[in-house]
Amino acid sequence: MDKFKLTVFLGALAALAPLSMDMYLPSLPLMLEEFNVEPSLIQLTLTMTMVGMAIGQIVAGPISDRYGRKTPLKLGMLAFAVSTFGCMVSNSIWIFLMFRLFQGLSGAFGIVIARAIARDLCQGADLTRLFAMLMLVNGLAPILAPIIGGQILFFATWHEIFALLALIGMILWISSIKFNETMPKDMRAADITSSFKNFTLLMKDRYFLGHCLMQCFFGASFFGYIAGSSFLFQNIYNVSPQVYSAIFGGIGALIALSGTIPAKFAGKIQEIKMLAWTIGQAIVGSSLFLCCVIFKAPIQLTLATLVITVPTMSVFGATSFSLAMRKNGHMAGSASALIGFFSMISGGLMAPLVGIAGSHNALPMAIIMLLGYVGSLIFFLKMIYSEHHRGFLIMDHQNKR
Repeated sequence: MDKFKLTVFLGALAALAPLSMDMYLPSLPLMLEEFNVEPSLIQLTLTMTMVGMAIGQIVAGPISDRYGRKTPLKLGMLAFAVSTFGCMVSNSIWIFLMFRLFQGLSGAFGIVIARAIARDLCQGADLTRLFAMLMLVNGLAPILAPIIGGQILFFATWHEIFALLALIGMILWISSIKFNETMPKDMRAADITSSFKNFTLLMKDRYFLGHCLMQCFFGASFFGYIAGSSFLFQNIYNVSPQVYSAIFGGIGALIALSGTIPAKFAGKIQEIKMLAWTIGQAIVGSSLFLCCVIFKAPIQLTLATLVITVPTMSVFGATSFSLAMRKNGHMAGSASALIGFFSMISGGLMAPLVGIAGSHNALPMAIIMLLGYVGSLIFFLKMIYSEHHRGFLIMDHQNKR
């Protein structure tokens, strides 16, 4: 693959998470009626996928460090397509939840291996630029997915939304067959046990662990927004699924545009400074959003606070991943898996709490978002910024590949 095709391919793999979660968001209120269950149980459909993706990354990372990137990727994409088809034909909420878990487990292989491939090919500022481009391509998914999902609901049901997701899975499986391996055999772990032992080494690295914990809290905030946004706009502000899709897609467009910031300024502005600014902006925006929820502000003001808050995810993701992965090229799969696990598992745990007060109350959503960003700030100051201040981080030219 040439550089452009590779970037699009890796971006599509990394986009499996937003594709799996965002495309069916406009149908959540309809699924609530069809399955005749509580809102928290419908939001558990998000949780099952996120938990599956979190656990799946822990498995996929070491496997890709031991057996290379291509074979695990092919198997993962095929399993993703099959499990998504299972979601489509489900007629019970419990069967649906089971297939959502499998969908997350298999989709995780694409997510973690995409980041590992990026680290195989790049380092330093180049790695930051590639991660930023992946976030840009990845940002297209939140734009297109809910819009497509909302339009499908004009003439079909949520079942057809999952039929399209299954087709996307098949396309990625075919693309993975044509993909060229990026991890030479002499760079792979000696055996699968040694590969899993990389987790122990990574968790003992205070700086790397700091990024994991920071992403854990930031992920809780971001997925709190994803889980609660459809009920916020459709149930509280009474917009249609199509209007909600446009709102969600518009914010997704800003996420994509924000992804160009690290790419443009990599090597010119320190990643640590971009990271600090991003967390600060998220805290300010989520504080204003909480005020809007408490005082029942007009939809325009509420939307403005989310515009300030949510797009920070792309800058945060690109800079944090790049900094965390710089000295872990020799175990990029395991490092990518751990970061992905922490960022996903928190979202999976928080999603049901968003609906704990019912489908017409956004206060839990707003509180979760603010607390998550504040938690990110605490770990940034304690474990990330302090290490940069002391010059602890190994410089790029000393990094292991």
